[in-house]
Formats: sequence, C-alpha cells, structure tokens
Amino acid sequence: MNLAQTLVAIVALLHLAFLVLEMFLWTSPIGRKVFGMSKEKAEITRVLAANQGLYNGFLAAGLVWGLLLGTMGVPVMIFFLSCVIVAGFYGAATVSRTILWVQAAPAIAALVVLGIVAPFS
Repeated sequence: MNLAQTLVAIVALLHLAFLVLEMFLWTSPIGRKVFGMSKEKAEITRVLAANQGLYNGFLAAGLVWGLLLGTMGVPVMIFFLSCVIVAGFYGAATVSRTILWVQAAPAIAALVVLGIVAPFS
C-alpha cells in the first residue's frame, strides 16, 4: 500500500468512526463528550445525528470501493475525497472550525498525494 492509499484508508477509517459516534454513541457519555452536548440536547438531536452518521458511512464506503478498485479506483477516490472536503468546509463554516482539521485536512492531504502519485501508477 503506497502513501496515497494509506491516507485514503485513514480518511475512510475516520468516517467509519464518525458513523459509529453519530449513529450509535451520540447519546452515550463518550458521544456527548466528543460533541460537547448535554444529555437533553443529545436526545433531541439523536435522529439527525444518526442520519448524518449514515452519510459518513457512505463516504467511507466510497473510499473503500475506490481502494479496492486499485489504479482504476483513482477517479472514485478523487470524487469521494472531494465530497469529504466540501462537507468539511461546510461543517467548519456552520458548526465548528475543528471540522476543518479533523475532516477536511486529512482528505486534502490524501487528495494532494493521490494527485501526485496517480499519474505515475
């Protein structure tokens, strides 16, 4: 596995972790701590968070799909990394700047390295 594939895999794993946090741990003490919410707010937003987690799962699935396709998967990885970056910038603008560093930055790094490595694959 080269550096680009490793970075794409890390982004996919991050999104799987987001899926677990948002779909299954949102109202738990760890979920509330990660997202800085009260028990009441977590309960009220539980369904919205689960929906959001599902979308993060789709992003992870797309990245894994691209990885499994090998060289043929580069366009797939570019597309899904671009989706992650757009979502990261939107989240940073509307929710928390932390999202820029946790979500968008790793995807940008993967996309840059993928763009450098892919032409030589």
